[in-house]
Amino acid sequence: MRKSTPFQLTAFSYVVREGSVTEAARKLGVSQSAVTQHLQKLEASVGAKLIKRNRDGQALTRTGQDIFALAERHVSLERLIAERLAGYAALDRGHLTIIANAPVPALSLIARFNRQWPNVQVDFTLYDWTTAIEMLRTHQVDIALIFEPTPSADWKIREIGQERYVLYVPANHPFATRSRISLRELSDQMLLLPEQGSMTQRVVSKALERHNLTLRRTMKTTTFPVMKEAILQGAGVGIFLENSTADTDALVSIPIDEMPETYKSCVVIPKNKHDLRLIQSFLSVIGL
Repeated sequence: MRKSTPFQLTAFSYVVREGSVTEAARKLGVSQSAVTQHLQKLEASVGAKLIKRNRDGQALTRTGQDIFALAERHVSLERLIAERLAGYAALDRGHLTIIANAPVPALSLIARFNRQWPNVQVDFTLYDWTTAIEMLRTHQVDIALIFEPTPSADWKIREIGQERYVLYVPANHPFATRSRISLRELSDQMLLLPEQGSMTQRVVSKALERHNLTLRRTMKTTTFPVMKEAILQGAGVGIFLENSTADTDALVSIPIDEMPETYKSCVVIPKNKHDLRLIQSFLSVIGL
């Protein structure tokens, strides 16, 4: 039986993380043919396809998901060993993949980190809550900044704050002077909500069900920045977590009577990456 090699696992990990053989080869500093050969040999040793192609690019097979989790542990261990051998003081470069399900506080924390570590490349993307949890589960990220993560023995979770849901309206909206509002008063409003899979969508649906309310006019958006722009353009009003945007006179947030609960904002890190120097540097910069 053929045995897999560390090079094959590393190549596979990079192809998944970077989204293509071309980008993986560029990051690893090798030829595309070398990455392809490592991937093919790994699939031969496993006896199954690990990556399938589709219209959107590539996706992991069920076997690929299992092997990717192992490959990521291998790459993380390689990085940790390299850091220990090189000495912490010599390290001022690197790469972090960070995701979040709300722009604030994620962007402010990343900005703080970038000021201290300007040579570290940070890839940041906003995802809905369900996708963010899945990416953590499949080891596709280094750090996640998300609200109310599900407990997992594979993750280190640290709370950094708590927020409640509020209604966002333009500053010239009739509701803008209100100190509080009820969901009942939104029946004739166009309500903007994040897409299916978001924590916001689930929380709002439960609040409406709990109080036996129905909202007739809703419009799905993607991330909060899209919702914010839609609100400012007069497309409707929106529900999202408080302090999800930098202070602006153009937007007003109003507490909602039926949604007084607060939700924990957390930094979530896969345990196998927790001791990496850049991860520890990020935690140190943000005060954890």
